[in-house]
Amino acid sequence: MIAHDPIEISKPGPIAAKMSASPREWFGLALLALPTMLLGLDLTLLHLALPALAADLQPTSTQALWIMDAYGFTIAGFLITMGTLGDRIGRRKLLMIGAGAFAVCSVFAAFSTSPGMLILARAALGVAGATLMPSTLALISNMFANPKQRALAIGIWATMFALGMAMGPVAGGLILGCLWWGAAFLLAVPIVLFLIVLAPVLLPEYRAPHGGRLDLISVTLSLLALLPFIYGIKQMAKYGMSYDAVGAIAAGLLFALLFIRRQRRLTDPVLDMTLFSNRAFSVALLVLLFGLVAVGGAMLLVTQYLQLVMGYSPLVAGLWMGPPALAMVAAGIGAPLVARHVRPGFVVAGALFLSAIGYLLLALLSAGDNGLVAVVTGFSLAYLGLGTIAALGTDLVVGSAPADKAGSASAVSETVQDLGVSLGIAILGSLSTTIYRQTMLDQMPENINADAREAVSDSLWSASQEGGLPSGLIELAQAAFISGFNIASSASAISVAVLAILAAVMLRHIRPLEPDA
Repeated sequence: MIAHDPIEISKPGPIAAKMSASPREWFGLALLALPTMLLGLDLTLLHLALPALAADLQPTSTQALWIMDAYGFTIAGFLITMGTLGDRIGRRKLLMIGAGAFAVCSVFAAFSTSPGMLILARAALGVAGATLMPSTLALISNMFANPKQRALAIGIWATMFALGMAMGPVAGGLILGCLWWGAAFLLAVPIVLFLIVLAPVLLPEYRAPHGGRLDLISVTLSLLALLPFIYGIKQMAKYGMSYDAVGAIAAGLLFALLFIRRQRRLTDPVLDMTLFSNRAFSVALLVLLFGLVAVGGAMLLVTQYLQLVMGYSPLVAGLWMGPPALAMVAAGIGAPLVARHVRPGFVVAGALFLSAIGYLLLALLSAGDNGLVAVVTGFSLAYLGLGTIAALGTDLVVGSAPADKAGSASAVSETVQDLGVSLGIAILGSLSTTIYRQTMLDQMPENINADAREAVSDSLWSASQEGGLPSGLIELAQAAFISGFNIASSASAISVAVLAILAAVMLRHIRPLEPDA
């Protein structure tokens, strides 16, 4: 087996910048597309598997939310750290180590026997996944020295990640049609084996000659900022405005301030805070963050609606997620082409306005109606916006940063996207759950025993698993779920419309992309 020799590159020179990629680089890009799509897939794979998983493991609603978003949060927490580590030990080496760990953790997740075990496995998957994302994007930047080819390669990379997110529910539905819920995790094993075998042949090694020092205090502060904040959100969703929830959120914000202060004082920071002084960089990050918050929350609720309200099997529900996935792919391919002639900020704004209309359709769902057309149409419009910001957002973030800080900008972009999806699941999922619970507690019949009352008021999937309920109670629970869905979708419609205005105003100075650039 012939492997590339390790190379140390800080910045390509003028000769390298004109070089065209060989077929080996393009085959290498195809190989890197596999873990990129896998990472997106794992973010959303459990959306359709949640009812089956809940029936098997019996998690509480809070545990279910942790199962869904522990993966995304740990990815977001470790991305920048792993990017610095890759500079020190080599990007290809970190990619292969992380891929192997990802496969092992996937097996543990597949055969989990309790909610706690699955939460830990999902968190470990996130740490392993954090080694893959910065490695793939950094290697693409290293492999494609020609700016035009590099832009195309990064566009394919972003589209593959978004495609993985979109295809997660579809793949989950297909698997659940013939296997148990844990089999969804085993998709990672053959992909990882394929990557480990071919990576030494198709991918060069990359080590920066002056790689950043890994500041462990900064790493600790970043985790102390993120994890208490997440805990506070979940506690608030479960118990309301409690002292421990507010205290956890306040502690997270305090550690975030300490992290920022330390980064500004270090000569070799984990995160270069001067990047945020660039308007295009900051606005593009806001669009990515809040755009994906809306998508992440809607994805969770739409998949539950299709199964628990419409009554579709996981397989059928997954197939109905196909049209939104096609809309996302069309936007991912078409948005960069449109941006050659129309300012990118206006392209992003137009797509987000269409997404806002989609969320509005979801907000207008009514109990008792067959909302399939409205749900598929609305979610397709939401995914149209996802494809646009996935394709153009990463390019806007990386392109607005100085050349010597492109790696740090890439890590921030990846962190924001993962954090956005996970925050959407946590915040909008919690909002919907709170509305559901309050509605059911207000309307619950008196002639129901305590255990059934607790199950029905906890969540719609718990109510669906409870036997011997009074006539009409499941319909009442479905109506309460739709009320929560409506409120969460309304919040998404408003936030995305505001984002569209922000993009149109704050990114209007960015000129259309040149057709040959």
